[in-house]
Amino acid sequence: MVVEVGYAQAWDPESRAAWRTLSAGEARERDAAGLPYVVVYRTAGREAPLEVRLVSWRDHHVGLWVYDDQGRRTQDLDLRLLDDPARLFHRYSVAWNYPDPETAEFDPQCPRVILDLFPDGRGRRVEEPRGYTTSAGLREDERWMDRPAFGEWPLLSARVHGFTEPPVFEAAEPLEDKGEGDGGGEAPASCWRPPRPARPGRIGELFRPGVRVTDGYHPEQTVIEPRRVGTVRVPSGLLAVSGLFISHEKGPHITVPVPPGEYVLDEARVAYAYHCEWRDAEVETTDPTAVRLLLSETPAVSWEMALGADDDLRLFIEDQIAGFDTDGATGCFADAGSFASLLSLFERGLIDGEPGLDGYEDLADGSMFIHRTWDTATGGELMAFATTGDGTYPVWLGRSAAGEPVSVVVLIEGMPEILAERDGATADA
Repeated sequence: MVVEVGYAQAWDPESRAAWRTLSAGEARERDAAGLPYVVVYRTAGREAPLEVRLVSWRDHHVGLWVYDDQGRRTQDLDLRLLDDPARLFHRYSVAWNYPDPETAEFDPQCPRVILDLFPDGRGRRVEEPRGYTTSAGLREDERWMDRPAFGEWPLLSARVHGFTEPPVFEAAEPLEDKGEGDGGGEAPASCWRPPRPARPGRIGELFRPGVRVTDGYHPEQTVIEPRRVGTVRVPSGLLAVSGLFISHEKGPHITVPVPPGEYVLDEARVAYAYHCEWRDAEVETTDPTAVRLLLSETPAVSWEMALGADDDLRLFIEDQIAGFDTDGATGCFADAGSFASLLSLFERGLIDGEPGLDGYEDLADGSMFIHRTWDTATGGELMAFATTGDGTYPVWLGRSAAGEPVSVVVLIEGMPEILAERDGATADA
């Protein structure tokens, strides 16, 4: 079987067309430089490609999309380049089993198997749509593959397509090309891009009174003045942002270096009206949307996700988050240097109900900040706050134009959508 091989800067999955065709030599140069490019494998007389390989070494990523005769994606494989330059790790994959030729691509009811793997041996196998989850159960050699040199990749989907003999590769005729110009610039938004971790959204808008937002349930809410709750002392110079129901030995989930000092805590809030059925009346109320430890009065111009000690961005799939875990709908800001003693005080006060406990305070004042502890020996403090449920909550670090950390924010129920201003303009970022 003859398989034609073509190269391009990008691939549009909606139209199944290449963007800005490359020669093999140009693709080799991009490969050496770590720049994104794609490789398209086709056979004569078949409209859909056999597979498309999506390469971006600067992002430690190689993707593989396999297509059936109907042009539907049947396999999506995510390989990662980690510490060994000669091997690729099988990070994530989805395989769809379309029951008939009429089933639409990615039909939510189509059976599919998801593998979610990690280099330390962890992994899970999920069968959708029923949600049946088991251990991945893969051998070490099934989690890794040798990294082929440029131009020496096999057709990884050969068996899927029923090939019984190794294919013969030939240079393809110029691919159908959606690009224009000399090959510079970024690919259109519709084209494939390497997987990216979750992005923060316009967090600063939640602390700017007058901004209009929606949580998807209430059509319009208005940001009001943040509620200044108190302060947290961080004498160790290491801020902890963590869930509270963890063992003392494990330590906090996230730590952020900060200058030793005392920092202001704010609640971001929105006001809105809704119809209360049991009162049969329009009711006005306010809700918190985020908590912020203000390190500086300098505005944040960029935001990044704070990572834990074991988080590796090279392994993040699309929109993946890192953060602190909670199974008690509670998080905290605390001095990391005193974390064990502060957590012990929290447990003695909240769980054990120890009367007259020095170093523990229940702040039952309507705020989402519900408990405070302090270590008299070190001066370190902890402030606990309520989340809207259990799960993982990202910690967003805001930086100034000079790159200095100026605030640390936790969204307690995801990022609301920012609405246009009354005159139709979009609120400033």
